[in-house]
This record gives sequence, C-alpha cells and structure tokens, in this order.
Amino acid sequence: MSYCFHIDTLPEPRRSLHKNYHDNLYGFPIHDDNELFGRLIMEINQAGLSWETILKKEANFRKAYDNFHIQKVATYSEKDRERLLCDAGIIRNRLKVNAAIENAKSILLLQEEFGSFEQWLDHHHPKPLQEWMKLFKKTFKFTGGEIVNEFLMSTGYLPGAHAESCPVYEDILKEKPRWTQTTP
Repeated sequence: MSYCFHIDTLPEPRRSLHKNYHDNLYGFPIHDDNELFGRLIMEINQAGLSWETILKKEANFRKAYDNFHIQKVATYSEKDRERLLCDAGIIRNRLKVNAAIENAKSILLLQEEFGSFEQWLDHHHPKPLQEWMKLFKKTFKFTGGEIVNEFLMSTGYLPGAHAESCPVYEDILKEKPRWTQTTP
C-alpha cells in the first residue's frame, strides 16, 4: 500500500502528523538550500527508524541544528557534537551527527562551485537512481541507496512520492518538480 493511502488507515494523532507531511511537503520541490540540507539530515536520521519517529522530532532537529543553517552547522566544534549526542530530542547516533556536520561542509563547497546546493542537484538532473547513489556516496557521508532515493523523491528530483490517483499528485505537478523535466 502506498504512503498516500496508508495514512488514512492510521489512528489519530499519527494520521494528522503524516497527513501534514504528505499533503504539504513530500514530493514538493525545495528551493532553499538550508531546507534541502534539513531534509537530507532528516532522511539520514531516519535510517533504521520509522519516518514517524523523525516527523515527531522535526522541531527538535531544527532547534538542535540551528534551523538547518548550513554555514553554522559546518562550523560545529567537538563541543557541538557532544551537545547533539546528549540531546534526547534528536537521534543520538555519532555517525549521523558526524554526517550532518561533514555534509554541511560538503554543501558549502558545492555552493562555492555551483552557486547553491539546489543548482548542484539541478546540474546532475536527470540521472537514474543508481547514478545518483554513486554521486551521493562520493559527495556525502551516510547516504545509502534508500536515503538517496527518499531524499530525491521527497524533494521532487525523482518521481514516486505520490500515487497518480492521490489528490496531492496534481498539486505536485503544478510546482513543476524536476522529475517532470528531462533536461536541467
């Protein structure tokens, strides 16, 4: 069963939590680098856990990671790492915390070369998932196949976030996600 139709089977308040993400964020293009970075952090932290756990902690992630401000996170010190590892409001996994900090540094380099994280993604569009996976593995930390797939689907670079029969699918198309475009 697709995510679109699974939500209706959930009891409250779980249904509302997922419905808000599904109806307003999932699959919609993101044009702000900090928000793209935030989505990457959330997808990385979801590895091995349920998406619901991450949705419940989103506000905590925003607070802990300075509202996903790439430049701030890139300058985090060992003291910041320890602060994050002691923060019960987020996922306290050293590999995931280190990945967020190192990936912020990588995004700063991409911004220097391409102008923005979004423009770097656009530069590499379109690619099949396997090529995206190789590119992410070469560029970022803690980005396995499922993380890359979900990140790209959730930000409009790959299709599949919504079933064509889902009412949100038409809303997504109005936003012209990159997957609907064959050239950069």
